[in-house]
Amino acid sequence: MGTWLVDGVMGLLGAASPALEASAAIAPPAVGLAPYVLVSALVFGLGVLVVVLRRNAVAVLMGLELLLNAAALNFIAFSRYVTPNRVDGQIVTLFIIVIAAAEAALALAITLNIFSNMNTIEVDETKSLKG
Repeated sequence: MGTWLVDGVMGLLGAASPALEASAAIAPPAVGLAPYVLVSALVFGLGVLVVVLRRNAVAVLMGLELLLNAAALNFIAFSRYVTPNRVDGQIVTLFIIVIAAAEAALALAITLNIFSNMNTIEVDETKSLKG
């Protein structure tokens, strides 16, 4: 039998022949690590600027989300380029997503509580939270 027939039958059965396995080796990525790190640094810088410059509590929360997304992007990029056969970066990124969701829910609940008590969500005006 020809190798094309063996490859076809093995493909239908869900197994790969040695010829297919050799051709399906992990190819190097088309884009390098530097663009990912650059985008992550820009997102992180924007997040820091939003947290530092904005006085609105919702905008500060959005800045914190940008910081977490930049960290997640770094974990994914370094995981892909440094250890391509491991999923450590993806697992850490899933934890970051869960933490970001919990942080957003709690912070928005606190912000709504502050708004109901003080009629403002400006961070500067909520310095003294006397009962």
